[in-house]
Amino acid sequence: MAVGTNIHTYFKGAWHEGNLPIMRAADHGAWLGTSVFDGARYFEGVCPDLEAHCDRVNRSAQALMITPTVSTTDMVAIVRDGLKLFSKDAAIYIRPMYWAIDGDASVIIPMRDKTGFAICLEEVPVPPADATVRLGTTRFRRPVLESAVVNAKAGCLYPNNARMLAEVRAKGFQNALVADAMGNVAESATSNVFMVRDGEILTPIPNGTFLAGITRARHIANLAADGVHVHEAVLTFDDFRGADEVFLSGNLSKVTPVTEFDGTQYQVGPVTRGVRALYWDWALSGD
Repeated sequence: MAVGTNIHTYFKGAWHEGNLPIMRAADHGAWLGTSVFDGARYFEGVCPDLEAHCDRVNRSAQALMITPTVSTTDMVAIVRDGLKLFSKDAAIYIRPMYWAIDGDASVIIPMRDKTGFAICLEEVPVPPADATVRLGTTRFRRPVLESAVVNAKAGCLYPNNARMLAEVRAKGFQNALVADAMGNVAESATSNVFMVRDGEILTPIPNGTFLAGITRARHIANLAADGVHVHEAVLTFDDFRGADEVFLSGNLSKVTPVTEFDGTQYQVGPVTRGVRALYWDWALSGD
């Protein structure tokens, strides 16, 4: 099944087959970028942290001054109903989303209770366990709250991520290790990042320039339950050059080992493999 060929869309109270048109040309979200989304996963019969993802899209809407219209509980129920449209062994990317429809007299500020809502369920395979990634550097940085809505998973943030990816891919890499406004490491262009040094696991401390992800938090909790402490710290690019292992944490793939950062090579080590094993054990132990 190719990506994008098996999609179901929830819109205006019903499920529809395919990639349904949902936004109009004059909708606030279409021309002013007031849209938010979240991404959850269904795989091997489970939906890990589905409630947390649905809850976050409501918080993201509020951060963009979009009025959320569907409760977390109802959203979870709608998603579970929609998953019945797919085979039980399918791997699904779950995207609930909101966008503003109208603005006030000044146009710019979204009007309350003028909100679009949809859920897109798309069959997207989980990358294989042996998938890896190579990281490069980019001149583009993560913004701060004073200049962008970094406290939301907002569509308007992603053109910045796209130019990060375009820059590093032109250099032969697949993803970027990205700095915050102060020049310290924030995350990759698509997901949170961890490093291992002398047996210790470290990750950039949340400082308001990037979303500390739900899957990131799950890894930290799983490791804590296994007796391993993750250190949240200010980390530099040189810290990553001196790491023994590096891996990315994101909802689409959960754990992606990094084999290179800008010429520094890494092995896929025991800690990275252990984090992945802990996640799958937790996820499959009960939804």
